[in-house]
Amino acid sequence: MSSDLLDGVTIVDADTHLTEPHDLWTSRAPKGWEERVPQVKVVDGAPMWTIEGEVMGGASGASVVGPDGAKMYGTGFMGMGIDEVHAGASQVAPRLAVMDELGIYAQIVYPNAVGFGGQRFANVVDPELQLMCAQIFNDAMAEIQDESGQRMYPMALLPWWDMDQAVKEIERVKGMGLRGINTNADPHNDGLPDLGDQHWDPVWEACADLNLPVNFHIGASQTSSSWFGSMPWPSFDPERKLALGSLMVMISNFRVLGNLLLSGVFERHPKLNVVSVESGIGWVPFLLEGLDYEVSETAPHIGEILSMKPSEYFKRQVYVCYWFEQASMRGVLDQIGADRVLFETDFPHPTCLYPDSLERAVEPLADLDAATRNGILGGNAARVYDIPMPA
Repeated sequence: MSSDLLDGVTIVDADTHLTEPHDLWTSRAPKGWEERVPQVKVVDGAPMWTIEGEVMGGASGASVVGPDGAKMYGTGFMGMGIDEVHAGASQVAPRLAVMDELGIYAQIVYPNAVGFGGQRFANVVDPELQLMCAQIFNDAMAEIQDESGQRMYPMALLPWWDMDQAVKEIERVKGMGLRGINTNADPHNDGLPDLGDQHWDPVWEACADLNLPVNFHIGASQTSSSWFGSMPWPSFDPERKLALGSLMVMISNFRVLGNLLLSGVFERHPKLNVVSVESGIGWVPFLLEGLDYEVSETAPHIGEILSMKPSEYFKRQVYVCYWFEQASMRGVLDQIGADRVLFETDFPHPTCLYPDSLERAVEPLADLDAATRNGILGGNAARVYDIPMPA
């Protein structure tokens, strides 16, 4: 039955990841900067991403898909190097082969090495080097998009630490053909105003004017990235820590979106589109019903900031992604509308929907009409990210 439901559907996967090649920055650095940009060095016997001698994080393969295409379960993938996992985690041609095998036309792509929202750039002291690192990354992503034949669409990292540079970079990546912005969800961790402050209005205005969606991937800040450490009980074994920690970091976007909905960002920028990535969708009805209720009970002066209910802004300007959920789908579609929901696989990370990605994805959509189903599986993402679809 599922194969019939997929006939004629063009699939756009709204969340995948790139395991950055170890020479991504060094091969593109201006002369004299090669030793200063991010690079992989062996530290205490393990390959680590470093910048100017400071460790940013592990340089693992970041994939549960092995070289033979088999999926690894549990925690055995941890510590495996880039050459020990499927080449599609880091290289364009093998990734396209996987996409063809799975029946996926296009993918949105997010980073690993610098944090899911580029938050690790905060560790760079030299502002010139800081900006260079972000721009080299974005240049490399534009190259990947072109090399893929416009089938892989990496999101641009924002130099969020400098407002003027951030706006210039938004304009620059738009000119290069990139389709969205990815940024730090909690810049106040690093001494800047939080995203609800009007300090950020130039960023929102530029993204809205240029039709670039702003993506908040889970784990996109120091606050929300503890997916394996402090979330689960310390007494858990690694597998249970991974299971609960993975789920809890998804729910962390409940907080990010709640802050945006109450801050006035959507009131001031009604054309801004925001995507909540890898967060699932089952919690959305509770968040919206809860915010509407709590505002009516506890915030009698909210009308000075918001002219609509929080749920109404969400339905107008926010998109969410699902992959494994089944039973919770219908309530979400009824609450926010099917045109707000995107499909993702999270390839090749833990909990990714692989290898039976599309069979699992289409099951909860079986009783929807074809147009609605096709929108969720690809058309909605194509609209949000301005992706040309095949005839």
